[in-house]
Amino acid sequence: MITAVSVTFFLLAILGMPLSFVLGIASVVGVLVVGTPLIQLPGKLVHAIDSFPLMAIPLFTLGGELMLRAGIMERLFELANALVGRVRGGLCHVTIMAEMIVSMMTGTAVGDAAALAGMLGPPLTRAYGKEFAASVVASAATLGPIIPPSAGVIVYAVMAGDVSVAGLFLAGFIPGVVIAIALMALCSWYAKRRGYPLAGEPFSLRRVWHEVRRSFIVLMMPVVVIGGIIVGAFTATEGAAISVVYALVVGFFVTRKLRLRDLPKALLNSAEITAVVGALIGFASMVTYLFTAELLPQRISAFLQALTSSPMMFTFLVMLLLIVVGMFLESNAAYIMLVPILAPVALAYGLDPIYFGFLFIINITLGSLTPPVGILLFVVSALWELPLSRLIVNIWPFILVTYAGLFLCMLFPPLVTFLPRLFGY
Repeated sequence: MITAVSVTFFLLAILGMPLSFVLGIASVVGVLVVGTPLIQLPGKLVHAIDSFPLMAIPLFTLGGELMLRAGIMERLFELANALVGRVRGGLCHVTIMAEMIVSMMTGTAVGDAAALAGMLGPPLTRAYGKEFAASVVASAATLGPIIPPSAGVIVYAVMAGDVSVAGLFLAGFIPGVVIAIALMALCSWYAKRRGYPLAGEPFSLRRVWHEVRRSFIVLMMPVVVIGGIIVGAFTATEGAAISVVYALVVGFFVTRKLRLRDLPKALLNSAEITAVVGALIGFASMVTYLFTAELLPQRISAFLQALTSSPMMFTFLVMLLLIVVGMFLESNAAYIMLVPILAPVALAYGLDPIYFGFLFIINITLGSLTPPVGILLFVVSALWELPLSRLIVNIWPFILVTYAGLFLCMLFPPLVTFLPRLFGY
């Protein structure tokens, strides 16, 4: 049965069929081979998506859409500029710092890349050229799903079944900062090597304080939402609903740039993302059910434990696998297909589920940068009207630096687990 499902999946995927339908047809083939009644499949599909935690995905997505349409980028850009703008290659540092802040409100990579390109694209291009500017924005946008809140965290937690969403949110802060610092270091090296001039105004505490006060209401959103989830005041889904209300208040009454005509587009974008994720989860749940019935996770666990008894070596092998997977598979599909198989194996090795889970999330997120199907490459090349081949040639140093941050977190688990442990997760 496993062979029949796998062959069907790969054949249809190669032919270009949408992945959710590929999973659905593969599950039907598996059921026919086993002889299980087909009537079981609809129930499995509905049960998989009838999940209260999954409601956080459309709500967080909508909250992020509304915040971006509320004109927060201009305020956050000025704040980031006041903090790090007066250095060589200052606009690169401002871009990365602005993304770190925006990440705590949106949790998406593609939306953040579009917002950064719209706000900072022209000055970045004038200062550093198209290729370098596009590389900076694409690599910075990967911080969106790493620094909480993140839809990827919610999907992982739902598919793993026994991992705290709040714990995974906390796990993202330090790795996000590590990767951001690594990107800034690379930008500084390029700036020195290429002789980029100093940019921006000299650092001033008075200016920083002015921009903090100006952005205070916006900055309080992640404090209220993520803080409330972490301390247990409300669930991730309730926090996501609060983020939508908060974004509406900020957009209509604080920045006053959100308009009623913006709401249908924001709702549509959120609905499209939710539909894609829901279809993937529903159809993948049927394949997961068949694989679980065939004891596939236990077989893989036994095989790997015969190969190596070292939890670190297992983690290293999984990270290498996910690098390859990230080159060819969209992130949500990777979560839905691989988490139910690999998460139980990680537990068998005695790995901390938050540690393993967040390394998984970082790795799959970074896959959006890697060719041939990295979604951020296509988005950014289109925004800059830049041939994809030219972008790929220039972005490799940024890809290597982000993966170096991933492996640093793998080698030093406290970078991932310190904050979750501090808060009791």
